[in-house]
Amino acid sequence: MKDATGQPVDAERPYLLLLLAGIGFLGCLSMIGGTIAAQIVVPGHDWIADTISDLGAGEWEIIMDVALYGFAAGLFATALAAAHAHLGGIGWSAGVVSLAILAALVVMVGARNEYGDADSDGVVIHIYLVYGLGALFLAAPLSMASGFGRHHPGARRALIGLAIAWVVMAPLFLMAPTSIDGLAERVLGLIACGMIAVMAWVFWQRGRDAHRG
Repeated sequence: MKDATGQPVDAERPYLLLLLAGIGFLGCLSMIGGTIAAQIVVPGHDWIADTISDLGAGEWEIIMDVALYGFAAGLFATALAAAHAHLGGIGWSAGVVSLAILAALVVMVGARNEYGDADSDGVVIHIYLVYGLGALFLAAPLSMASGFGRHHPGARRALIGLAIAWVVMAPLFLMAPTSIDGLAERVLGLIACGMIAVMAWVFWQRGRDAHRG
């Protein structure tokens, strides 16, 4: 069966994949760039001892909020690209759903402005969002690794390596003393961005291949 343009309905759309992969890359840049910018302008911020969450509250919270929303857009775009390319079975589908939920959780982190800092206004849910992020940033790459491995073995190895790094660093972050938990959280942020960048790179390559084909 063909669509209105004469292409098979199950063919990958190159421009869609390129667009979504590009948004995925930009989401990672948003998170990294926003974190750097916020910690520069927030007075007295110690990037080793103070967490990224501390940047999301106060006078300059808009910088970190925008960075988080940008990263959420990158996560959702990557989920859409994965749903379109769909390289696996039920595990791949679980990864797609995990990425979409991650996007929603990141939006909630940015919008809620509640970081478990003894603020009594409303219900403190930040810790539950952190647990959700921890679980899903492990589940997404592992459930999709085999699908990537069929055609992109390098991406599979990278995702498994990043997942291992995540499962090592996440408990360390939760147990880290306040003197270094900011550094641990930034390492986790880079690992998360690495996962999305690897996926986006695969979808970018597939978009280019589909365009050439």
